[in-house]
Amino acid sequence: MVEMVVDSSVLPLIHQQDSGPRCFLWVDSTDVTYGPSCKMRMITFFVVGLTVHVVFFLSIFDIYFTSPLVHGMTPQATRLTPPASRLVLVVADGLRADSFFTLLPNGSSRAPYLRSVIEEKGTWGVSHTHVPTESRPGHVALIAGFYEDVSAVAKGWKENPVDFDSVFNESRHTWCWGSPDILPMFAKGASGDHVYIHTYPAEEEDFASTDASRLDSWVFTQVKSFFQSAKSNSSLRASLLEDENIFFLHLLGIDTNGHAHRPMSQEYLDNIGLVDTGVAELVSIVEEFFGYDGRTSYVFTSDHGMTNWGSHGAGHPSETLTPLVVWGAGVHRARKVTEPQSYNDAYLQDWKLEHLRRVDVNQADIAPLMASLIGVPIPVNSVGVLPLLYLNNSDQFKAESMYTNAMQVLEQFKMKMNQKKETTLSFLFTPYQLLTESKQAEFIHQARILIQLEKYEDAISLCQSLISHALEGLVYYHTYDRFFLGCSVVMGFVGWTSYVVLVILKTHASLNRRPSLLKQIPGHTLGRLCMCATLMITVFLLIQRSPVTYYIYCLLPVPVWYAVLKESGTLTDLIRSAPSLPLWKCFGYFVLVTFGIELLVVSFFHRTMLTVGLAVLSLWPLLSGLFGKAKFRSLSWFLGCLCLAAFPLMPVVGREPNIHLVTCAGLLTLFTSACYLWSSQQRTALHISDRQQFVAQMLHVAVCAYVPSLTHSSLQQKQGLPLLNQIISWATLASSMLVPLLSSTRLFHRLLSIFLSLTATYLLLSTGSEALFPPVLSWLMFVWINIEQEAMHAQGVSGRQELSTIDFSAKIDITKIRQLKLDDIRRSYFFVFFIITAFFGTGNIASINSFDPASVYCFLTVFNPFIMGGLMMWKVIIPFIIVMCTFETIQVATQLSSRSLFLIVLVISDLMALHFFFLVQDYGSWLDIGTSISHYVIVMSMTIFLMLLSVVTHIFTSRRLILWRRFKMHFP
Repeated sequence: MVEMVVDSSVLPLIHQQDSGPRCFLWVDSTDVTYGPSCKMRMITFFVVGLTVHVVFFLSIFDIYFTSPLVHGMTPQATRLTPPASRLVLVVADGLRADSFFTLLPNGSSRAPYLRSVIEEKGTWGVSHTHVPTESRPGHVALIAGFYEDVSAVAKGWKENPVDFDSVFNESRHTWCWGSPDILPMFAKGASGDHVYIHTYPAEEEDFASTDASRLDSWVFTQVKSFFQSAKSNSSLRASLLEDENIFFLHLLGIDTNGHAHRPMSQEYLDNIGLVDTGVAELVSIVEEFFGYDGRTSYVFTSDHGMTNWGSHGAGHPSETLTPLVVWGAGVHRARKVTEPQSYNDAYLQDWKLEHLRRVDVNQADIAPLMASLIGVPIPVNSVGVLPLLYLNNSDQFKAESMYTNAMQVLEQFKMKMNQKKETTLSFLFTPYQLLTESKQAEFIHQARILIQLEKYEDAISLCQSLISHALEGLVYYHTYDRFFLGCSVVMGFVGWTSYVVLVILKTHASLNRRPSLLKQIPGHTLGRLCMCATLMITVFLLIQRSPVTYYIYCLLPVPVWYAVLKESGTLTDLIRSAPSLPLWKCFGYFVLVTFGIELLVVSFFHRTMLTVGLAVLSLWPLLSGLFGKAKFRSLSWFLGCLCLAAFPLMPVVGREPNIHLVTCAGLLTLFTSACYLWSSQQRTALHISDRQQFVAQMLHVAVCAYVPSLTHSSLQQKQGLPLLNQIISWATLASSMLVPLLSSTRLFHRLLSIFLSLTATYLLLSTGSEALFPPVLSWLMFVWINIEQEAMHAQGVSGRQELSTIDFSAKIDITKIRQLKLDDIRRSYFFVFFIITAFFGTGNIASINSFDPASVYCFLTVFNPFIMGGLMMWKVIIPFIIVMCTFETIQVATQLSSRSLFLIVLVISDLMALHFFFLVQDYGSWLDIGTSISHYVIVMSMTIFLMLLSVVTHIFTSRRLILWRRFKMHFP
């Protein structure tokens, strides 16, 4: 064993010897292992880097994703007698406004009963939902009166993480029938046991069902049986005859049929007719039971709409526009109008309803409307504004109801203001100027005086103004600490990125080092300054009783900047070395990388920029002079870039399933694999075990290319998901990460095995053109590996190894570790670019509503958001792994330290993340706000994920799993 002192890969910007050792390496033949202290530093750096990025990632949830709900308010109710004793709420899940209102070609309606209500005895309009247009937040808005609690992002659609008030909770009794995904949420949040739920089994929510409308038939049948049994049950009948009761029917059939067959399908449209018939029968049963007393109000609406391709979640009008029909006690009857109505859309003409008054509302406004109709307190967390045009009552009742609404919103504002006032130093507290305590009292006093003077219109106008100010004030106090936290996170971000740059310069650059001349801050002085800063920040946060997470965000920049200032000598060395640097070349790389980062940032908003970027990258061999030395590989690179550039141009959403393209992708995979195996056989014979494994994997890909076609055909014929297809799909998924570990660790052999295994899974998760993405991406990655070898040869790197002879598991030869060059910045950028392309290339996650449930039908058809979401995430990760394996291969093939390249990748990713942090906004449409936040989350998740995936990829490429081993026998 020979002990050697070796510096890490040294950047030859200045050809001088480095001063002092970096880390110890013990060399035995070709085996290279890092010394314990060096290994510990690398592990520490990795753990610290991961921790810092996790903190930056979580910070966005404390800054933007905190719950807006406050508790402790006094419920507010109108003191006058309400017009209704009970209310029936019917929610047709997933019903689009245009599908409901549009007449058939013959002039009739597919919902004749509800159409007659609109034309004769009720008030109608469009309910405008907010993003995300999902079932749980939609129902929370309808029944509780507030929009999506963004702190619920980790809870899926199942429940809200914070308890909240609802109309159901304020009622005397509420009976609910419908989906097990929605009803338990409101029973759980209710005080007492007065909310009764009746649900069908979750397994009934099957997208492959022969007739999903049976879910709605089940609800109507249960309601009918309920009222029938109440006639002979005296205690139940007594409860039903009490005031302030609610009956809630959640109808999921339309949504399920829309997902399975699309909203334009006959199944979806026929389901609307079934619901209409059911509502007509329901009204007849209710009216008969209560003796036609005229004390029942009815509300028919939907939680969200649906796109033409059967998804929802984003902000397209087909998702945000839902029907609203209200009739019965306390509600205006249909009002005919002759003047044009003030709506800019053409829906009135399209729906043939221009002669009837249309009253649009925000979805949260329905909660105070229902509360006012039956006389219960408005939910204390509601931000809805009572739509007075629906009420058929006295002006006094309307004014008192609006006053109650204003007091209810003001209670929230006062609670939020007091909470913030208690946790802020008095001299730092800045109240919301439009609604100070004196102005609150003035508003309330004026409103009461106007009502007493019977100036109801003026009172209503004043209360609406008060509601508007209170809602703005709620936002003001909710975002009160946002700037302070944002500055702390940015300081930490800039400090971390600066530190990584200094590490690169110190570890991988030979700079002019003159220790005697360095004027660094003494270590003990720097330490004292940091301790003082830490103490001051901690005391400040303690006085303000800040949450624990605030301490993390505010204190993290202190050690980060301590590390930066401690390495300030490296910056001094760089300045001293500047005259010897190839400044123009460095400046050129800086400009190109800056332009490239901006291109990637813009690509998050416009995917077509990826096409532009790929078109520019295709010219790289020509611009770098490689074309003349490797024409065939350069042409392959050019064609590969152009083929991949086609994918960002394809539509993100709305694609019709094309199973034939999935089959074609399977055939393309088999063809390229066969070509490689044939060419490889010509050079070196494959081991029989490797040949058998590749043949088995290719047969497996052929089967997986056929399974989606068979599944699609079975579902089209409404025969359900074949069990054999489901077994094959899950078995393929389970084995996708294990099978490659059985193959040889020779470079291209292992890569081919990984490609075949991952493509098999991807085919099962595809419904159309996106299935072609992994084969095309893999082709380009294969060419990238080869052309990088040519680039190394062009740069005159000695000791270049043939790709076909490289083994991932081979020991590293210390004599072949080369120096880091400026061209490696280009390699790192290529990697980041291909990662972004892999992420957005097929548009799988470009927006919430691009999720197509049909992608997972080979695995399951029963609705399960977490399993379905997990499968879709795996589909997104597969191209990631292909690019990561390629990057690992390039590091091995170019004989470069993986740590140095990854540090450059980290700097590029962090610069993008910092860019998106500044682009996060809390104004504009909900879609704009959500998009700006999701971009930051995606980049930060990607950075954290790359750090973890780099370790996984190394194991995935270099380790081999031996299932059986032939042992030697020793005889005595």
